[in-house]
Amino acid sequence: MEKMLVTQALDERDLLVKKISSKIKSADFIAAIRHNEERVFNGQFARKEFEERAASQFQQIKDLVARYERIDAAIINSNANTFVEVADRKYSIAAAIALRSRLKGTSAITDFDSLLIQKMQQAYNDAIHIVDVQNQRVQTSAESMRNSILGKDSKVKDDSPLDVVDVYVKENSFELIDPLSLKQKMESLMESRSALLRELDTAIKVSNATTMIEF
Repeated sequence: MEKMLVTQALDERDLLVKKISSKIKSADFIAAIRHNEERVFNGQFARKEFEERAASQFQQIKDLVARYERIDAAIINSNANTFVEVADRKYSIAAAIALRSRLKGTSAITDFDSLLIQKMQQAYNDAIHIVDVQNQRVQTSAESMRNSILGKDSKVKDDSPLDVVDVYVKENSFELIDPLSLKQKMESLMESRSALLRELDTAIKVSNATTMIEF
């Protein structure tokens, strides 16, 4: 039975992935040789040596895979049974890791916060654009009305004929209907998201650096 910190186990698990992949890639399990030849791979190995080498390579890979599986199972078990407090809520490390991955956008389908923020941002931009464009059109029309009333060269002493222009601008101008105070709401969501990610990262790192596993 071995004991190690989760951080050490995670490092070894990553190393084992590389080591196993490398050994599988470089392994020689079988070869073709003439019946009357005694050495394999252009004379590199005698038949008996090649047979022993192939068996050894296979066994090394199987041993490394078995160690990887024991460490991985111990990490998974620890993550499911170790708990941390984050943002006044209790999470298993497994749940905290899953939440962190979701918040980081590892799975776009379930990254609901990002989807919500993107929707809010797009809606906000579209509404602002419509207001700007439409109000510019209203101002252009109002300017044409003023010119028509005043004439190019004449001056009107009485401003009452221009009142109709002010009424036109007031009645046709666009404005936002923003019951959620959308910009502030987006900023709040993004700040909360960033804060939660930081807390999750810290909690997971501290837990991994202090939790022992056995395998």
